[in-house]
Amino acid sequence: MPHSLASAASGALDEIALLADLVRTPSVSGDEAAVATLVEQVAARFGLPVRRDDAMVAIELSSDKPGKSLALVSHLDTVPVGQGWTRAPFEPTIEDGRLWGRGANDAKASVAAMIGAALDVQRAGGPPSCRLLVVLCFCEETRDTSMPRAVPRLGTLDAAIVGEPTSLDLAVAQRGLMMIDLIAHGDQCHAAYAAERGAHSAVLTLAADLLKLPNLCTERPHPLLGQPTITPTVLEAGVARNVTPPTAKAVLDLRTTPSWDHAELGAHLQAALRSQVVVTSSRLQPCETPEGSPLLAAALALSPTARLYGSPTCSDWVFLRHLDAIKCGPGDSRVSHTADEWVALDQVRAARLFYAALATRYLATTRPSSE
Repeated sequence: MPHSLASAASGALDEIALLADLVRTPSVSGDEAAVATLVEQVAARFGLPVRRDDAMVAIELSSDKPGKSLALVSHLDTVPVGQGWTRAPFEPTIEDGRLWGRGANDAKASVAAMIGAALDVQRAGGPPSCRLLVVLCFCEETRDTSMPRAVPRLGTLDAAIVGEPTSLDLAVAQRGLMMIDLIAHGDQCHAAYAAERGAHSAVLTLAADLLKLPNLCTERPHPLLGQPTITPTVLEAGVARNVTPPTAKAVLDLRTTPSWDHAELGAHLQAALRSQVVVTSSRLQPCETPEGSPLLAAALALSPTARLYGSPTCSDWVFLRHLDAIKCGPGDSRVSHTADEWVALDQVRAARLFYAALATRYLATTRPSSE
């Protein structure tokens, strides 16, 4: 166990030292075993009840008083290192009030703050009612996130705080993601005879549809997220340079809002376009904090100047969207996945205090689920 995790004299958990040890332990998606073991060891050292399976490492504090359950949720994996670093990505460096290293911002700062907050709640007498959980999942940065497996194993949950970099502002909406293949069909023939034969051009049909995209799905702007965005990312066509192609395809990246259901969006596009609309992925639904949210009310009571905003990035909130939930954590989302990733240390310290205070306030003021 790294000595940096605690003061032998006081038994105090230092969230910055913990963050450094988390960064020092590489955990690119699919290879989180070492960092999961680290979290288990830290929790056990400080007397936090911890369990681990193939989907998560979970800390759970319980009360004998009835009430609602709150989960502090984040992830242990990071994206690959990539190129362009001027620092060693797995040797955490502290300079100018920042800690640098892969995963420092996304989202090991949230992980360290949440573990520290759970310890603070435990040492203050435990959760005021029911349960407080810290749920740390795997592979969140990929399409194979373990959160869908973890959620059914957690029992009844009422609310969740999703730990992602928000600069400690409160994300109360989050864009979803749809992937669509837009496929135009045409006539294959020798290009020299295309005009003579009146051959239908798949390329021109697709091009005309692509030009329509900026003006589609604008009828229902979301108050925080605005319009859905539709971005062509891949184009495919062609058999040979002198053959008209029978098909032309564009891959569309749609960043959606809670104003549109995904099935409805697909139908809307198909009605407006000549090309065939094939939805290849729609599981990442948009999210929104429910109206009258007790969790949000508690968060604003503690942080009345926090900005409420809509997040453009996806997260595991998708799999907790049936709950009263917000996304909030230390760090700047624009720094995520970059070379020389960093997080401000004052935000990590503030996040620990905020998570502990919010958990205590929420669990002390919510009514039992049976009422």
